[in-house]
This record gives sequence, C-alpha cells and structure tokens, in this order.
Amino acid sequence: MTTLPSGFARGRRWLRDHPLAFDATLAFCVLIAMICGSFADPGKGHGPTFGTRTPEVFSVLLMVLAASALVLRRRHPMAVLAVTGGLTATEYISMDPPAPVVMSTVIALYTVASRTDRPTTWRVGLLTMGVLTMAAMVFGSTPWYSQENLGVFAWTGMASAAGDAVRSRRAFVDAIRERAERAERTREEEARRRVAEERLRIARDLHDVVAHHIALVNVQAGVAAHVMDKRPDQAKEALAHVRDASRSALNELRVTVGLLRQTGDPEAPTEPAPGLAVLDELVTTFRNAGLPVEVAGADRGPKLPAAVDLAAYRVIQEALTNVRKHAGAGARAEVSVVRVGVTAEITVLDNGRGTAARRPGTESGGSNPADGSGTGAPDGGGHGLLGMRERVTALGGALTAGPRYGGGFRVHAILPIEARTGEPEPPGPAAATGERR
Repeated sequence: MTTLPSGFARGRRWLRDHPLAFDATLAFCVLIAMICGSFADPGKGHGPTFGTRTPEVFSVLLMVLAASALVLRRRHPMAVLAVTGGLTATEYISMDPPAPVVMSTVIALYTVASRTDRPTTWRVGLLTMGVLTMAAMVFGSTPWYSQENLGVFAWTGMASAAGDAVRSRRAFVDAIRERAERAERTREEEARRRVAEERLRIARDLHDVVAHHIALVNVQAGVAAHVMDKRPDQAKEALAHVRDASRSALNELRVTVGLLRQTGDPEAPTEPAPGLAVLDELVTTFRNAGLPVEVAGADRGPKLPAAVDLAAYRVIQEALTNVRKHAGAGARAEVSVVRVGVTAEITVLDNGRGTAARRPGTESGGSNPADGSGTGAPDGGGHGLLGMRERVTALGGALTAGPRYGGGFRVHAILPIEARTGEPEPPGPAAATGERR
C-alpha cells in the first residue's frame, strides 16, 4: 500500500521533472486566488467584506492574462515580470477598487529574484515596488497611507527577499555538493596513487629477490653440471650453494608476498627485511658464485633507518647481480658504504668489460642495456637499474651509474639518513645513457 509520505515524494519528483506542468498548476491557483479576492470589498469602517461587489469584465481579463503569463516564468522571468507588472499598474489606474492582479506580480518578482544575482534583484525589486506602490497611492480613492497601499509595498518587498534567500540557499547547497564531489575525487585519486606506489615498490622487491637469487642458482647449477663427472665434491658444494640460494629466495619471496595479504590472514610475515647487517652474507653468496667481491668500506655507525637500510642493501644486491651477469669472465667487484654527514653513500665498482652486445649504445631492440636485461634481445626489457633509481629517488636520494674511465662500471647512490617518501622521479639522462645494465 502506498503511504502518504511516499506518494507526496513521488508527486514532488514528478513536478520537478515536469516544470512546465508545475508552473501551469501554479498559474491556475493564482488565478483562482485573484478571482476570489476580487469579490472582496475593502470597506471603510470595519474591514473588508466579501460578496458585496463583483469584478469588472476588464479586471477578469487582466487577471487571466497575468495568470497565463506565469506559465512562462522560468523561461522568460524578466519578460513575465514586465507583463504582470504592466497589467497590475493598468488595473490600479483604471479600476477602483482594483482587483488583486498584484498577486501575479509578486510570483513573477520572486522568480526573478531566485534566478538572478543580488544586484539585479535589488534594482528590479526596488523599481517594481516603487512603480506599483506609487500607482496604488496616486490613482486609488483611498488615502496614500492606507493598508492596501502599504500592503503592495510589503508584498513586493517580501517577494524580492524570499527569492534572494532561496537563490542564496541553492548556491550554498550547490557549493557543498561540489566540494563533496571534489573531495571524493581527491580521495579516489590519492587511493589510486598509493596503490600504484605500493605496486611499484613490491615489483622492485620481487625483481631484486628473483634477479639476485636466480642468477646465483643459474651459475652454481652450471658449475655443478660442468664438474659433476670429474670433481663430484666440487659439484656437491655447488649444489649446496644452489640449495642455500633457493631457500633464501623462497624466504624473501614469502616476506614480500606477505605484504599482499589482507588483514587477518594467517601466517603474516614476521621476518625482518634485509639490510646492511647481513651485507657479509650477501657478499659471501657472490663469492661462492665465482665473483670476487671486496668490501672496501662498511659503515659501522648507528643503524640506518629501516627504509634507507633496505634501499642500500637492494642497491648493492642489484649492482653485484648485474656485475655477475654482464661484466664478463675475470671481473672483480668492490663495495663501499660510507656515512658522510647526513647521507650514506653506496658505491659498487667493477673492472669488467662485458660483451659487445652489452656495451653502451649498441642495442637498438626493445630492451635497454641500462635496465638490466642482460641480453639485448627485443623482448628483453629488464628493470634492474631503473628499479634502483626509483628506490633511491623515492627516499630523496640520487643515483648515478655509468662506465668507468679505463673500463668497468660504477654505481653510486647517495641516500639521506632522514629518509623522506615522495613521488619517484622519472629516469633522467644520467640513468638512461652510458649504461651497460
């Protein structure tokens, strides 16, 4: 069963969707009110009396014309006000006592005030009030200070004030709605930005873990296959390194993938992220893979902030992985971690020559030698050096990488000890040219 409130709300929606029908209904109601009011005689002693006079045909015609004009009040508010105001003034000039044609002017003046700005409302309202009040005072038979004449002034003034108040409220509501929509859009954009940053960070971590450990597994597996028949003890040692590298890769992958778990999921990761505290273990894995690595300088000061510590570890890990993959046979690497003032400087040097396909500026396919693809094939597309640069710049640091004079490659990162999180900068010319990784 339809309730009264729901039926009323449905009726309001229908009238809002059909404004012309609403205005026609309003015009008809105003016409009925004007005709009923025209039967009232103001009287001279004890107030107005009803039914003692009958409106003239000319007055009825003016009321019909004024009410008909209200149908177009939304489309042409100024024109409707001019028509109704002229008909009202004509009624005051030609009839005594006049019929209440001024009702239509009050509705038209309210419409103008609610649909225009405040200065226009003041100008048009004062002009309408002055003209109609003067017409009633000058051409009427009652004294100029009679309540009928003052009523014209009051009703037109209230119509202007009410219309201006409605317009101000609509503007206020629209401003609040627009502000809420803008805030909602801002929240959505901020959420998308944070999701993109988190996705990029997880992608960097996954790349660092997979590239490092899989490279070591590949090298040790090749060594084991090569010496399996002649030197089984060395093959056994290589397979042990494969086991250790794969176990370490699985543990780090478990930690990284654990970041994707929802709140309340079981087996949340509890292992700490790697840092410079395990630098010796990292270097040992590369030495076991056949890459001589020398730690020329290691910071022994207070522990770095977690984000800086992780970034420094990942930069060294990725740089050494690239040396092992691209520097060629007989290459050696040198790692240095030095704290300089409020920054930590990480340097990884090598003396490798690499291959012609991996030298600067020799690739024209889809992969960039600077991104760690290592093959130069069109479908290569690694992201090692790009990931290092994004990780460093996200903390407010700087990274440079390029060939060394006389041969080899150099990766140098400067990390602020007080890390700040910001938008990752796009790779600049220093990270995109003159790089073999």
